[in-house]
Amino acid sequence: MEDKQQQQSIQDLLALPIKLAELVKKFSEEAESYRQECGEVAKRADLLAQALRQAARLTSAGGPPLYERPLRRVIEEATKNLDRALTLTKKCRRSGVLKRVFTITNVADFRKVQTRLDNSYADLKWAIDTSSSSSSSGLTLSFPPIASVDPILSWVWSYVTLVHSGGTPEDRIEGANGLASLAADSNRNGQLIIEEGGIPPLLRQLKEGPMPEAQVAAAKALVSLTSDFERVSFITAHGAVPLMVQLLWDAPTCVQTEVARLVAKMAALNLLVREDFTHEDAVRPLVSQLAAETLDDSKTLLPPHPRPNNLHNVVQSSIRVNKLQGASYSHGCRSEDEVLALHHHKEREKESPEVRAELTVQCARALWMLAQGSESNSRRIIETKGLLRLAKIIEKEQGDLQYNCLMAVMEVTSVAEWVPDLRRTAFRTNSPAASAVIEQLLRIIERCNNSQSLQIPAIRAIGSLARTFSARETFVITPLVNKLGHRNVDVATEAAIALGKFTEPCNFLCVDHSKTIIEFGGVPILIRLIKADEKAQLHGLVLLSYLAIHVAKSEALGQARALTAFELASRTVAAQHPSLKELLPKAMYQLELYQTGGHPHNEPYDL
Repeated sequence: MEDKQQQQSIQDLLALPIKLAELVKKFSEEAESYRQECGEVAKRADLLAQALRQAARLTSAGGPPLYERPLRRVIEEATKNLDRALTLTKKCRRSGVLKRVFTITNVADFRKVQTRLDNSYADLKWAIDTSSSSSSSGLTLSFPPIASVDPILSWVWSYVTLVHSGGTPEDRIEGANGLASLAADSNRNGQLIIEEGGIPPLLRQLKEGPMPEAQVAAAKALVSLTSDFERVSFITAHGAVPLMVQLLWDAPTCVQTEVARLVAKMAALNLLVREDFTHEDAVRPLVSQLAAETLDDSKTLLPPHPRPNNLHNVVQSSIRVNKLQGASYSHGCRSEDEVLALHHHKEREKESPEVRAELTVQCARALWMLAQGSESNSRRIIETKGLLRLAKIIEKEQGDLQYNCLMAVMEVTSVAEWVPDLRRTAFRTNSPAASAVIEQLLRIIERCNNSQSLQIPAIRAIGSLARTFSARETFVITPLVNKLGHRNVDVATEAAIALGKFTEPCNFLCVDHSKTIIEFGGVPILIRLIKADEKAQLHGLVLLSYLAIHVAKSEALGQARALTAFELASRTVAAQHPSLKELLPKAMYQLELYQTGGHPHNEPYDL
């Protein structure tokens, strides 16, 4: 029913209450009882009919479309109240004594109807005044009777009206900032804004402006409204993704910063929208911004710009190509994307260092969130030379920018861990990008001892790439072994997890890597780690079990009394962790067989 009402035009919606008001006047004139009360009802119905006709004239006049949501709500409520008035006045017509006996009507009924009609008139005048004044006088805040139960509703309607049809850019900015503030106050306010149709006008303002400050305000409001999976899906359904990607290419720096922030938040909350961003190739402009930041460091830039997919993009692309063609003559034989990165670089030079830095921070964070669990976006990052850009920023920057870039690298390596062809193509040993990334990851692991927030993702990334390293590349294992003794248990545990990926049976070189870990003194450190806490104990035992299974003859295992540690763990820890129930007996069998030279009575395990 509500969908059918939404499909009706305002003119169609107004026809019924205007007709009802005329009938109320007619029946009041024919009343035999309660003539005075019926007369009061008729006066109020007449006033309401005048307001309804004024609304009809307002909606039929030329000009930009109005924000209809409050007007529809008020008209629907007025229709219900006029219907009540019609029912009441019908009872007072000439219809015989018997019917009046069985139709109980009193003065209190008329007072209720009169109050309802007064409220509907006030509501309608408020809606008309708000709609007609939005184009000239900015925000006029008042509380209509319909919003008396929920005053926030009038705020929402007023702010959305400003965004929808504000007369000046300042009005639109005020409206968007107001919606952002309401959404930040409570989750319910945000839901109310969405239900009252706040998303489409905000997206239109984000697209059209008419000035960068208005676009920034709209983007911030959308960020505040983006709080869960369903809301992200709702915003996406209104065409937000293509618009955001286009703005990442062409908008002013301040707008790009807020749009990148919005991309990051939407991607963090909704896995499905990450694929929508893949379809629109959102990774490419984000990497382009990082390329502009590191432009002087390399001549290798991005693959060609994607084909425009709508009329607006065609026009914008034509303008961009014309600029690039003109610029290419002045920069020699550069590719289109090289010139585009140069253009971005020059545009950003006009901004303050703080503005440029914030844009890069948000672009890096957006790449991080897009890469989470997404093979397609991880591939795009690799294909657009994004890994090389991220590595250069990790090397030179600090703070949030370095952290975001490192997390983006970690997410790409996490995907590559489970996608063999991606791992083989992107992280092959002769790849400059892979070499640069691994170099920076190892640098952080070795030197950033006071920053666990950096060391942990770097260790995880190296662990995800465990199957890409040859037996000769022992320089990767050395820092991980050293971190087993880190004073921070979380760092030490992550090192044990990473080394476990080097030694797990699915790694073809697990035996060679196990020998390297033992050679670099990993066993005594591992024994100490097992005694630290429960989480460290679990992953430490897993790694120690792999070492015992693969290199049971090692003297280091015997000297560290690894068998004793296994026996103790089998009585205390194994019951709590099913993964150890099979692993520990295999490790103990191998050690008993090779360390003591004995012949266990139990049957040998299938290794």
